[in-house]
Amino acid sequence: MRGSSYSRRILQKLRQITISSVGSVKIKLLLTLCIAFTLVVIGCRAASFMGWQHRLAAGRPSEPRKGFTILINTWKRDDLLKQSIVHYTSCSSVDSIHIVWSEPDPPSESLRVFLRRVIQSKSKDGKEIELKFDLNREDSLNNRFKEIKDLKTDAVFSIDDDVVFPCSSVEFAFRVWRSTPDTMVGFVPRMHWVDKSRDSGEYYTYGGWWSVWWMGTYSMVLSKAAFFHKKYLDLYTNQMPVSIRDYVSKNRNCEDIAMAFLVANATGVPPIWVKGKIFEIGSTGISSLGGHSERRSQCVNRFASEFSFSSLGFLFPMNQIDYIGNGFLYRKICPKM
Repeated sequence: MRGSSYSRRILQKLRQITISSVGSVKIKLLLTLCIAFTLVVIGCRAASFMGWQHRLAAGRPSEPRKGFTILINTWKRDDLLKQSIVHYTSCSSVDSIHIVWSEPDPPSESLRVFLRRVIQSKSKDGKEIELKFDLNREDSLNNRFKEIKDLKTDAVFSIDDDVVFPCSSVEFAFRVWRSTPDTMVGFVPRMHWVDKSRDSGEYYTYGGWWSVWWMGTYSMVLSKAAFFHKKYLDLYTNQMPVSIRDYVSKNRNCEDIAMAFLVANATGVPPIWVKGKIFEIGSTGISSLGGHSERRSQCVNRFASEFSFSSLGFLFPMNQIDYIGNGFLYRKICPKM
């Protein structure tokens, strides 16, 4: 009896151990299955997430290129145009060049060949600067701000063919513009002020560089050498009052003042003057004609009247010295509310 009782106890213990082992195996198996299921779910969701990210990236519009587009205005001065293109293709951030061409005859083949050779000789790391002639049937100063559909950069450097700035100055102005891309950033400051000697209400007088130098202030920068966002080409062409563009075409003057008004009124953001060395490579221009300042004053007063009744509102303030650094002096306008 004692032997059989001992044997039964042994069997019971073995049964308990077996049951315990089987239970442990089941638990381990269950845990393994749970872990495997979790990994599958996570993997599927990760794959779905990665696929969504891929589709999202694929659906995003391409980002604008990091450099800037040179928009150069020219008129029957091929030699000056050649000098300008040779110089500016040496600037590292130039992505493309658009030549505003409003002459009755198209660019000559010799000019095209020369400029193509310049572009090819200045290409770096397999990247070639894009060069295009923007041909216009009508001879109008508004052409220099005509909307360009295929611009690949946000930044536009508007320049006349008879002025040259060192690449170091242009690159610095580009960096300033990138820090505040709604503004105009330019090298040529001008100003206007209320002429209190007149009795016929508020009349503005336009002043050139010597007025800026004498009074130590400015109220605009001209587009003969200035950076601005490409969206302003659309605003100038499609949203600015038509009467202003008609005035510019009729009087063959003041498209640069119109653009300065447009930017100031569209955003309320003041322009920035970047001081840099300027090299005049041309000898004649509209500004050399008699009565230039008087005609510019008329433009300022006409545009002030037009903008004051437009949806853009009128904001065109004076300025004071704001910042000096990096070996250059640049000033901001303080908005006058």
